[in-house]
Amino acid sequence: MRNMPNLLTIARICLAPFLVTAILERQFTLGLALFIVAGLTDALDGTLARILKQRTMLGQYLDPVADKLLLSTLFLVLTHMGLIPARVTVMVFGRDLGILIVSAILYAAAGRRDFRPSWFGKSNTCAQILAVAVVLLEQTYRAPWVLWLRPVALYATMILTVASGLHYAWVVSRRTGPSVPNGQAAGSGAK
Repeated sequence: MRNMPNLLTIARICLAPFLVTAILERQFTLGLALFIVAGLTDALDGTLARILKQRTMLGQYLDPVADKLLLSTLFLVLTHMGLIPARVTVMVFGRDLGILIVSAILYAAAGRRDFRPSWFGKSNTCAQILAVAVVLLEQTYRAPWVLWLRPVALYATMILTVASGLHYAWVVSRRTGPSVPNGQAAGSGAK
């Protein structure tokens, strides 16, 4: 039990190849079941870390990596299979790549490692999870509400991807913007 939260996160990472294989082999019911199991491990690892007071630095880094690995891979696979429009996947990857590059630069330049997710980022992740789940569900259960929910989830993903990317850029610019003393214009320092 000592490292259970981290073990659950690692289990989620290990589920990714099986989930991708199920989808590529068009076993969508199995794929959806594995996606639900991965989601449960995501909910449980954070809950157990708080309850058992087992928050670790490894867990703080590993959990978002596991989430991004799983979701990004699924967006790629589902786009490859023609089940998610390419524009959605390009937007999701573009945002994540931009955040990764900015985070790496901030870490290298200033040693900043505090990249807590915002409400926009969490909402974006929820929309991505919903989009993937509905796309998988649609392959096995074509009820009218599923057919209606699919485009709603994909549009919500696109909107929240843009909103969270812009919010992240705004937060970074506020944290790293130059601090100019009162009465002195930027760039007019003494020579």
